[in-house]
Amino acid sequence: MNLILLGAPGAGKGTQARLLVEKRKMQQLSTGDMLREARSSGTEMGQRVAAVMDRGELVTDEIVIGLIAEKLDSGSEGGFIFDGFPRTLAQADALADLLAAKGQAIDAVIEMRVEDEVLVDRVSGRFTCGNCGEVWHDKTRPTKVEGVCDACGSTDLRRRPDDNAESLRQRLMEYYKKTSPLLGYYHAKGSLHVVNGLAPVSDVETAISGVLEAAG
Repeated sequence: MNLILLGAPGAGKGTQARLLVEKRKMQQLSTGDMLREARSSGTEMGQRVAAVMDRGELVTDEIVIGLIAEKLDSGSEGGFIFDGFPRTLAQADALADLLAAKGQAIDAVIEMRVEDEVLVDRVSGRFTCGNCGEVWHDKTRPTKVEGVCDACGSTDLRRRPDDNAESLRQRLMEYYKKTSPLLGYYHAKGSLHVVNGLAPVSDVETAISGVLEAAG
């Protein structure tokens, strides 16, 4: 099962991806994580990544596709979740070609849809545990003890510098510019599904499971 999760910043993609990894044994392929891993690997591909990044240049689509190819070859019990890729139509075509060459395909594309103003409120109040990665929120999911993570007891709670209303609105505009063509692309292929990202986490999880069961 190969899945693309789409959604604006704060839509809950990370939470749902974690649940899919835990319960379905899927592997999350995050572009950023793959680049960092490659850079420190010492492999030929890793050296290419390091050289590009050291020059302050953007890593090419060819390199990212190469990294994805390596991950696909390594296999995954439950399939793959593509996170942060593709971002453009050219990348979507390249990913489709790569999967086809390996006898695979994208089984479902899920857009987690949330209203902008709700996203602003959600993102501007969230903070993350630097130790275990658990996500909390000032209003909707505060920790029981202020400044202490309920999950692991760490006091290393962090807020992203760009998790504020002004920055988020700029990020949303950039997201819509890049993602709108992808929504049309996958809709035309019949693989796009929309779930309500405003629903409780368990309801979103159930909706996504329903899509995957139908696609499988």
